[in-house]
Amino acid sequence: MTAIQISNVEKRYKSLQALGGVSLTIEEGEFFGLLGPNGAGKTTLISIIAGLIRPDAGKVSIHGHDVTGDFRAARKKLGVVPQELVFDPFFTVRETLRLQSGYFGLPNNDKWIDEVMENLDLTGKADVNMRALSGGMKRRVLVAQALVHKPPVIVLDEPTAGVDVELRQTLWKFISRLNREGHTVVLTTHYLEEAQAMCKRVAMLKTGKVVALDTMSALIRRISGSSLILHLKNGTLPEDLRHLVTHPEEAALGKYSLRINEVSEVEPILARVRESGAAIDEMQLQNADLEDIFLQIMDKGAL
Repeated sequence: MTAIQISNVEKRYKSLQALGGVSLTIEEGEFFGLLGPNGAGKTTLISIIAGLIRPDAGKVSIHGHDVTGDFRAARKKLGVVPQELVFDPFFTVRETLRLQSGYFGLPNNDKWIDEVMENLDLTGKADVNMRALSGGMKRRVLVAQALVHKPPVIVLDEPTAGVDVELRQTLWKFISRLNREGHTVVLTTHYLEEAQAMCKRVAMLKTGKVVALDTMSALIRRISGSSLILHLKNGTLPEDLRHLVTHPEEAALGKYSLRINEVSEVEPILARVRESGAAIDEMQLQNADLEDIFLQIMDKGAL
């Protein structure tokens, strides 16, 4: 079953084309990454999925329910963790979650509320007023609010922005469990190592358009190759190898990252460096990661 169907969605703000015909299909049970630089259109797309703004063209459905024409049914299927810290300062944590449950017609939901608070380490703060919580604790409550009605589709918009390592680990442990139990998860984040660790499939947006869409493993194989990292203690990299350098700004430190496609390319490169008279102080062979892929795609514009 399709969890989220996005078809030719467009959105314009006066002269700014925020989304220019975005189409995506996210299947039930996926852990899906939605990535892109600031201003790429990610938050606009999430706002359309959540029914907060209307697209100028195209349509979005959640479990077959149109987010505009069948808003109530679509919204019940969705839990969104917003990027901004939004909270009511007059309620405790438990009262906040009970109120959120009421919005979805769940008046007797304390058992699940207790389980969510326990998994997000909020039990000790259950009776604390929201305005007395730290930023990290407020972020946990936002996650709990999104999960309080057990939505089959969970959208996380920068859920770990500005939070500590403990919360990240707690959050990902719980979200991973929900994903294993069949919940669909859509993640936007600037922490690319998190996306690489969690997401099986990724879409990348640039200026409101999808410029890459594939599984994580396929993107890594098709786009980036590996890197041979050399630290030279004297001498410099020969000119005929300079075209392989991926981070020229590191050369001032005697560090050169060279893109290679096959391990067999390593020895000829080392031989050429030794022949030039440069001494290798340290060497490392590093597989490509999501950051390499992201930078390449954002630079080139598309696959």
